[in-house]
Amino acid sequence: MADLDLQRRKMLSPNKLHVTITEPSKLSSVSSPISSSSSAACSAYELYLRLPELRSLWSSLDYPRWISEPVLKPSLQALEITFRLILTVASDTRPYVNRREWIRRLDSLSTSQIKLVAAICEDDNYDDDGNENVSAAPVSNGWSSLSLLSEIATCRTSESIGQKILSTIENEMRWCKYTLGLGEPNITGKPYLRYDAVCRPEELHSLKNNPYSDHIENQENQMLYTIHQILESWIYVSVNLLNRIESRIEDGNFEKASSDVFLLERIWKLLAEIEDLHILMDPEDFLKVKKQLKIKSTSQNDAFCFWSKGLVEMAKMSKELRQKVPAVLEVEVDPTGGPRLQEAAMKLYSRKTEYEKIHLLQGMQAVESAAKRFFFGYQKLVATMMGSAEANANRTAASHESCDSLTQVFMEPPYYPSLDAAKTFLGEFWSQLGCNGRH
Repeated sequence: MADLDLQRRKMLSPNKLHVTITEPSKLSSVSSPISSSSSAACSAYELYLRLPELRSLWSSLDYPRWISEPVLKPSLQALEITFRLILTVASDTRPYVNRREWIRRLDSLSTSQIKLVAAICEDDNYDDDGNENVSAAPVSNGWSSLSLLSEIATCRTSESIGQKILSTIENEMRWCKYTLGLGEPNITGKPYLRYDAVCRPEELHSLKNNPYSDHIENQENQMLYTIHQILESWIYVSVNLLNRIESRIEDGNFEKASSDVFLLERIWKLLAEIEDLHILMDPEDFLKVKKQLKIKSTSQNDAFCFWSKGLVEMAKMSKELRQKVPAVLEVEVDPTGGPRLQEAAMKLYSRKTEYEKIHLLQGMQAVESAAKRFFFGYQKLVATMMGSAEANANRTAASHESCDSLTQVFMEPPYYPSLDAAKTFLGEFWSQLGCNGRH
């Protein structure tokens, strides 16, 4: 090991190695392109989706000792709203709807959400010290009587997807101490989560109609409304998860924080999957409801997704995870701009003794990648649904400042320049070591 460290110091000396790294001082001079749209646009968006009422359901915490409730409750509510969307698609009488693809996509979306719900439930199995504990989750021996899944599983037009979802729940919850209680087989006889008490399906489905449902006769209005309620539910989950990540890092619980960070990465990918449902909407009906709802971007820096204050907050908090890197590496930032963080990261990567920290840092960079992919995909989706002019897709200016807001987000420099530099130097070290005949 000492011999390897000596070789590394020699190989990485300025005279031996020539690598261009983005300077942190240059990164700090670029303002963040992530900001909410006008207050009028954000208020209209919130009122359309009935977000104040939804937020009340998401934030109602009834079990103080249950640490997973703030993230699991809105997750289950997002899944329940997905069940409503399945019934909406199954009952759509328009002959030109691509019903087969809708069902395939909703099956995939349901599976992705159930996997995330199961991962959150698994966190109940162990305390913050990694010891197996008795879960504080509310459980009983009875099924839910209010969830829409039972209706889906028995309705002729949706029975197949309903039965598939029940099988998925059974399979994904196998590592948890309890199961959801939605009618899954439960072969092992585990206790059921008190789903109706936690999720509140009856109150949730009282919000199934949007404020324009009475005077806009367009089926895509209901589709749009429901899709965005699912989206906003998972955004709320993410913000609570980000708060938990920060708390766990501050407490030095890097293994649990790592698990949460990779959950966050999966949620960013899930948001892209939810947004992609728009592609199945009928083009004319969608553009008609867009006009009826008066959805229009007012400037190049007013992308539709920035009407969501929650998404903007999630994106900013995801980016600000980089502020936790010094705490993870246990070094202070060099005020002179020196490579103190980079060197600490290189030691961490090479020694491999604190692998939970490596997992956490990898997860942080995975979140950055997933977030930037979301905004890139969103820009292309808007162009597909509304035309490239609406999406500002014709803007090809090379300078950072002249790009539209979405382009600025995914073209930003790396959030973690020190980690980026550490990997670049380590890669060059092994490359040059190979060139010198060492394998």
